[in-house]
Amino acid sequence: MPTDAITSSPAPTADGALPLPPQATDAEVRNTEQPAEIVEQDLTFDGFRYTCRIARQGRLDTEPVVILGGSSQDRNSWQRHEKWLTPLSSVITVDLPGYGTADFLPAKYGVDFLAAAVRHVVQELRIPRINLVAACYGGAIGVRFAQHYPHLLERMMLVGMTTVIPADYAVAMERWDGMIRRGETEPIARELADRFMSPPGTGHVRKKAAVARLVYQQIASQNPEQLRMSAEHNSRLMRHEWYRPEPTPAVPGLVVTGEHDTLTTPAMGRTMAACLPAARFMTIEETDHLAPVERIADFADLMARFCTDRPLEGLPYASEPEVFGTPRPA
Repeated sequence: MPTDAITSSPAPTADGALPLPPQATDAEVRNTEQPAEIVEQDLTFDGFRYTCRIARQGRLDTEPVVILGGSSQDRNSWQRHEKWLTPLSSVITVDLPGYGTADFLPAKYGVDFLAAAVRHVVQELRIPRINLVAACYGGAIGVRFAQHYPHLLERMMLVGMTTVIPADYAVAMERWDGMIRRGETEPIARELADRFMSPPGTGHVRKKAAVARLVYQQIASQNPEQLRMSAEHNSRLMRHEWYRPEPTPAVPGLVVTGEHDTLTTPAMGRTMAACLPAARFMTIEETDHLAPVERIADFADLMARFCTDRPLEGLPYASEPEVFGTPRPA
């Protein structure tokens, strides 16, 4: 969910690179309460303006973490996770073209274009390789990025990602597309909130009522431009290939699904993990499709562990990792 941001906008360096926040001193690293430094910069890819956000606090223990959120998220939606990640590395979020405050992107531009836009972010920041965390729709972009630009990827974590869009969801999208274009925000907000949350009786989900209200309010309060982007996003989903079985690099991979996720189920997550050459699969306990906001601290801990190669076994908030493929040698 979007939250407030404190931003500054420094100019690019002499060679055109967007400057990362400076290296923290040892004393600053030890101060875990020190707020992260935030840098925001507008960039342009193929004529479309978009915005990149960088948060940085401590030393570089791992490659920068690039987070691609779902279609209803923006570059500010992951701020509450940053305090666990910024002591380890830079955290980069982005409003890609067609999302958040970026320029409107016609539906003829699909997942390949958005994956190329992520590559543009990495190149503009002069980053050799990244840790990629990609959730839901961001997962489709993340997998395509991995397939097309493997030399830029160090690790990849997918959240609520499947190889196919569920059939009932695909049918519903056509109906939602018409509702959005007619401005029927209240009923579609209610439907989407119900769709993202697991139905009653599925199992205990933390913060379920509060998160459902947040999802509803976020969708119901969209302004005309946001509604226009939402309608175009639905058209993009219907017109372009979601997952393409192209070769994927054998970098460390982790596929994560909420224990009670009924939109992208654990079975779908295991199928996704089986398509990656070096992946593990885990479920987050007492969560559904919105696990990252239902267990913020625990989910951030899992991201930090994965991106720094720490053990994933025996975690109190997750299942034991299931291994798919062959891990890359250290």
